[in-house]
Amino acid sequence: MLSDPSLKYLPYPSVPFSDGYIRQWPNKRTTTSPIWLSTDLRDGNQALVNPMSNATKLELFRLLVRIGFKQIEVAYPAAGDNEFQFVRDLIENNEIPDDVAIQIITPARPDLITKSIASLAGVKHGIIHLYNAVSPVFREVVFRNTKEQTIDLTINAVKLVKKLTGEETARSGARFTLNYCLETFSQTEPEFAVELGNRVLMEWGKASLEDKVYFNLAATVECAPSNHYADMVEYFNNNINQRSSVLLSIHPHNDRGTGVAATELALLAGGDRVEGCLLGNGERTGNVDLITLALNLYSQGVSPGLDFSNLPEIVQVVCRCNESAVPVRYPYAGTLVFSAFAGTHQDAIKKGLDSQAARWEKVDRTGEGIKYWAMPYIPIDPKDIGYGYENLIRVSSQSGKAGTAYVIKQTLQLDLPRRMQVSFYGVVQSECEGSGKEMSTALIINAFKQKYCLSSKPIGRLHLQSLNITPLSPLSESSSLESDGTSTPPEQGTNLIRFEGHISVDGRIRKVMGDGKGVLSALLDALRSDLELEINIGEIVYQHLEGDSTKAVTYLEVSIPGSPASKSGVGSVWGVGISSDSATSQCRAIISGINGLVGDRRFPRPKMVFTPRRDQSAQRSESWLRDFTFRAGHSVLQTPEHERSELIAASPI
Repeated sequence: MLSDPSLKYLPYPSVPFSDGYIRQWPNKRTTTSPIWLSTDLRDGNQALVNPMSNATKLELFRLLVRIGFKQIEVAYPAAGDNEFQFVRDLIENNEIPDDVAIQIITPARPDLITKSIASLAGVKHGIIHLYNAVSPVFREVVFRNTKEQTIDLTINAVKLVKKLTGEETARSGARFTLNYCLETFSQTEPEFAVELGNRVLMEWGKASLEDKVYFNLAATVECAPSNHYADMVEYFNNNINQRSSVLLSIHPHNDRGTGVAATELALLAGGDRVEGCLLGNGERTGNVDLITLALNLYSQGVSPGLDFSNLPEIVQVVCRCNESAVPVRYPYAGTLVFSAFAGTHQDAIKKGLDSQAARWEKVDRTGEGIKYWAMPYIPIDPKDIGYGYENLIRVSSQSGKAGTAYVIKQTLQLDLPRRMQVSFYGVVQSECEGSGKEMSTALIINAFKQKYCLSSKPIGRLHLQSLNITPLSPLSESSSLESDGTSTPPEQGTNLIRFEGHISVDGRIRKVMGDGKGVLSALLDALRSDLELEINIGEIVYQHLEGDSTKAVTYLEVSIPGSPASKSGVGSVWGVGISSDSATSQCRAIISGINGLVGDRRFPRPKMVFTPRRDQSAQRSESWLRDFTFRAGHSVLQTPEHERSELIAASPI
């Protein structure tokens, strides 16, 4: 690169507005959609490495019609027999709806004009896209013409188009519209562009409110900022004759990467129609993308008149027809445009979804207001264009607690407490960093179930097989046996409870029993007695699963006495319990949390029950001992010949 590029490159010239002129376009706002012309089958097709076959072009034409395009440029008939035949097939096979006009392109050469118009015989409404390059570099270098010679060439071409279309109209009743393209308009002197346009209007001689002449103001090469193109369009708009009988057609390319911006500003400056391609296909860096333009309007509450409600399918068809691919970050159409990996983005989106759901629910309930879309980072509802919310939040090592919590909530309907979100994300982040890859929804759910032992079969060292809760004092209104999600923490319980249950410990069943004020206190008493486990319970949160009031969920934080507390939740240990019964949900949450605490700790052996050795010479009765239950929860087996205790197997809950 040059240290001083001004020695090689010239800046764009100013548009010659009169002194004191105040530009109008900066103060305007687009409130209606333009006329759309798709040039996928012509401008897009000529830019492909492998041009489409006529069968493929027909498939794409039908898609464009379904989307809602009313003007479609279909071919360059003079370029070859296939192009000519495609136009004939559309007309002769009645592929063109009555409200759709097809456009063909022809250079300003008599022989090519004649062949091109012949291809439109019998058409209902045909648009003749007549073009010639008019900028200084083309006039002087390519064609070696003066301005006067360029005007003469253009006027002669317009005369021929007028004559041939008039003859076809007389023969078949076909309707024709002239679309004169000032090729390389963006590099042409604005005064000369207006002069040439006015001469074309004069020669055509029949422009009217009902039968307008189109002027294609082509940014054939985008060589200046978007505001400069808008200035050129506004200058042409202000100075062209018969403005009410003229339609300005905007045709930007994307050489500077600002084709969409240039189009939007040009529409403010007086543009009436936009020519472009789906997904921005076209020569070099492509034509302006009509999908992006249309959905930009849609996001502002302006109907574009085009239907992209199934955008993924449209993208698939266009890519297959063009033998191309769409970048994953491409506006609206890319696979990752509605995905957030960064933790701060995920947190904002999650909060936005929750807030919007509450706001929309209020509108439904009261009938007041509108269900407007207001979402951090997501300017348009993905569901409006055929996407779901499943990819809004994706989890990697760069994500945060909110993303993981969102996946859990969307998949399992579990609304994790904030500090538990922090704790569980540590598990996910460790997995991500270990693999160096994204954590899919399936992997996150599996990690969650493994971490909190959510299975009907034992996963951790402890597994609750069955339980029985017996009140030892009259139940009060705040009883922990209530299943409405209002159970009180163990230190606040007011009812004396007895817990009896069967717990699998390292694969062997133990029967345990304990008493306490509330279900959790009773279970902790049983674990303290049988396993010598001292457990503290911190934060407790209860939830009923949305849409299923029969399922109660308990989230609780557990710790070993003397361990430091975690204010943020980092390093904290939590348990989760889910059941149709609130008491069972609480007990499962305790066991789930303990599994995260015990590590490889050794548990005491099951307490053995003493059975006297039988004196074979004497008849002794042990009936007094058979049904006696010891404090540890073990009972004498009914077969006196056994001299050891057996563990009681229980059916799963």
